[in-house]
Amino acid sequence: MAQPQQDDATTPGKPPLRVGMVGYSFMGAAHSQGWNTVGRVFDLPRRPVLAALCGRDEAAVRAAADRHGWASVETDWRALVARDDIDLVDICTPGNSHAEIALAALAAGKHVLCEKPLANTVGEAEAMAEAAEAAHGRGQVAMVGFNYRRVPAIALARRMVAEGRLGALRHLRVTYLQDWLVDPGFPLTWRLRKDMAGSGALGDLGAHIVDVAQYLAGAPLVGVSGLTETFVRQRPLPGAAADGPAAGPGGLGTVTVDDAALFTGRFAAGTVASFEASRFATGRKNALRFELNGEHGSLAFDLERLNELAYHDHTEPAAHAGFRRILVTEPDHPYLDAWWPPGHGLGYEHTFVHQARDLIHAVAEGRRPEPSFADGLQVQRVLAAVEESAGKNSVYTPVS
Repeated sequence: MAQPQQDDATTPGKPPLRVGMVGYSFMGAAHSQGWNTVGRVFDLPRRPVLAALCGRDEAAVRAAADRHGWASVETDWRALVARDDIDLVDICTPGNSHAEIALAALAAGKHVLCEKPLANTVGEAEAMAEAAEAAHGRGQVAMVGFNYRRVPAIALARRMVAEGRLGALRHLRVTYLQDWLVDPGFPLTWRLRKDMAGSGALGDLGAHIVDVAQYLAGAPLVGVSGLTETFVRQRPLPGAAADGPAAGPGGLGTVTVDDAALFTGRFAAGTVASFEASRFATGRKNALRFELNGEHGSLAFDLERLNELAYHDHTEPAAHAGFRRILVTEPDHPYLDAWWPPGHGLGYEHTFVHQARDLIHAVAEGRRPEPSFADGLQVQRVLAAVEESAGKNSVYTPVS
């Protein structure tokens, strides 16, 4: 009888990459999915091992570890970083702890994957990028988790731009719209507190669209002008616990971040860009959209239809030109040679599988991953410039 074929996650002979992850909620679950699946899909130079999961609530972290297949748990991230059986530290915590954990992990000789945005301040991000560069000289790698680069359709769009299919880029429009904060009764979670999140829609969603824009353009933004707004300024405290610096009367706390951010930007080559990030766009659940207009054509994308690109070839005769759909499921499209037959689409969770694949190859090859901590720092500088610009934009009161 033929023996069942072993998948790449368990094949002997390939050195392990022992992962320790800090944080186990939304992003922790998504990253766990990626680490669990990647070796069963891709041929990898090293096999990922889910060695330890860390969280402050022991009962909750043990339940998460059992659910996602982690071998052990820790309740102190310092203990996880100090373990000899951890090669890579994956950081899925709120932004106010990114810098401390990442710096300690790099100093301990670990590779690092850190969720976006890289940090809460430019100063923290600078220290992280500097430490990552020094660690690279010791054979370590550090990557920031901008997972949307790993959507096959977005990676294909980048390839088409790099190949010159659009010619010189003129316009780039990117929006990221959600509606989960529309209800004023939604509680004051950590994402609504500047001391923990750094910013609101700007850092949560705006970081993604800044990275996507720079990735597609193949260049950094060189100038921005922005505005931000907070629509609901008081929210119920979780459990009506009126404590901490955000506490207010009646069990309410003050929202200290933006609900929406809008800004314009430009690239050195003359491309102009516009951005909008909001968590108040009723009816929009996860609508990351972009459109690129170039001298020879245009591309458009919507994350809520993430297996498709819309492409207009402006070199065709006008009589039969127009946008056409590219179904991004072919084996020669990015990442898709390892997945299903053409026409069988992928989903959100697969971006984390692709992220794990790319990071494992970077570790095995000793090269800088993309996006690196330096890329994360560039995004942080853009976010800070938007925030600074928004702070200077006064409210215009028309003369009656």
